[in-house]
Amino acid sequence: MSNTNAVKRARGTRWCKTGIGFAVIAVIAFVIGLGGARIGLLPPMGAFSGFGIGLLCAILAALTTAIGIVISMGTAGDASAARSWGALAVIVMIVATVLSQRPGTSGAPPINDISTDTNNPPAFQAIVPLRADVPDYPGEEFAALQHKHFPDLVTLKIDKPIGEVFAATEQIARDSGWDIVDTDRAAGRIEATVRTPWIQFEDDVVIRLVESGSVTHVDMRSKSRLGRGDMGVNAKRIRNFLDKLKSQVAA
Repeated sequence: MSNTNAVKRARGTRWCKTGIGFAVIAVIAFVIGLGGARIGLLPPMGAFSGFGIGLLCAILAALTTAIGIVISMGTAGDASAARSWGALAVIVMIVATVLSQRPGTSGAPPINDISTDTNNPPAFQAIVPLRADVPDYPGEEFAALQHKHFPDLVTLKIDKPIGEVFAATEQIARDSGWDIVDTDRAAGRIEATVRTPWIQFEDDVVIRLVESGSVTHVDMRSKSRLGRGDMGVNAKRIRNFLDKLKSQVAA
């Protein structure tokens, strides 16, 4: 009898072993990408690339391992059943967590500069030297998209003295963990840099307060340093901040 037919690999073995391999690569890529960004060893785009590789490998791991388990009727063939099921469970949890933590992207326009006043956006001053580009407002194209997708983002008017509103605004910014770059009570301006939780992308924020009679007008602008789109992050940041300010000042 020919030796070529003496031993046959159990069904599903190759799929499960391949899935386990992808799972290991995915975990390593996630650790390097996210860990490197957290401790400053990787720049944001490098960390994002590692994270993207990890997510791709995680999806491939889930697919190949699942196919192997189905083909092998749950035994994983000659591969380790415990490792196969474990890899599938871990990867599914990772992918589910990643997707659950993503900002809502449904309908988010491809813009990364959001302002409550698109006709006269608050200007960055102290932050300008920290950026690689000049943070000029992009103009009518961005304004039109913002008005269409985020019509609720408008100037906040508070019937309180500007000094009281400024103090509350600064305190909320500090409590939010932002890196305060400059505060100017006389000019009614606060500038800060905000880092996204995972990849540590840097976004810049400027808040402008103007007193008009007994009413304080609060305008806020949030702009990402990289990319064109922001998956709705800047709009969400402004909305959440102004909601907190309204609640605190009204209390």
